[in-house]
Amino acid sequence: MRINTTTTIDLIRHGEPEGGTRFRGWQDDPLSERGWSQMRETVGDHAPWRQIISSPLLRCADFAAELSNRLELPMTTENRLQELGFGEWEGRRAAELYRDSPEAVGNFWSDPVAYPPPGGEPFDKFHSRVMAAWEDIQSDHQGSHLLIVAHGGVNRMIIGQVLGMPLSHLFRMDIPYAGISRICIDDGTPRLAFHSGALAQGRV
Repeated sequence: MRINTTTTIDLIRHGEPEGGTRFRGWQDDPLSERGWSQMRETVGDHAPWRQIISSPLLRCADFAAELSNRLELPMTTENRLQELGFGEWEGRRAAELYRDSPEAVGNFWSDPVAYPPPGGEPFDKFHSRVMAAWEDIQSDHQGSHLLIVAHGGVNRMIIGQVLGMPLSHLFRMDIPYAGISRICIDDGTPRLAFHSGALAQGRV
């Protein structure tokens, strides 16, 4: 009899932070009331996980802690799952940057590897740290079902790796606030089972 060795990892992006939509990487804003509602509505009463792993930033870790307490599940934080650092763009709205530096912003969206934010984290360094965390998580939790609470950039990086996307194309992927994507890994081969769903609304 073959033992099921499938590893299932759900990725959820945090909800809306206080201050609304901005270039927010390492700026540590908590969830807004709307953000809390988005996260709670997406997860609902589902509890398929054995462990929760979270970015240490408040917009992820606060919800992860609440869910951990409610479901009585172990939770750990992983520093390497922090969002991309946006340097001089931290905390600024896209409309402001398009007004002040339209070419720089356009170049970043088109190819973040070649055109990182001024003073920001190099995209290849961001890739290296997220992939190191991703490989360790897979190795340490084989056969388990996990929830990772992280960021749009982090989740794009992981999904892009699974799909073999070039780094320059990652921002062609939409990841909404509180959207969940599921990755299943069988015999070391990952596949994207669904993308940007919501457990509570029966869309996955």
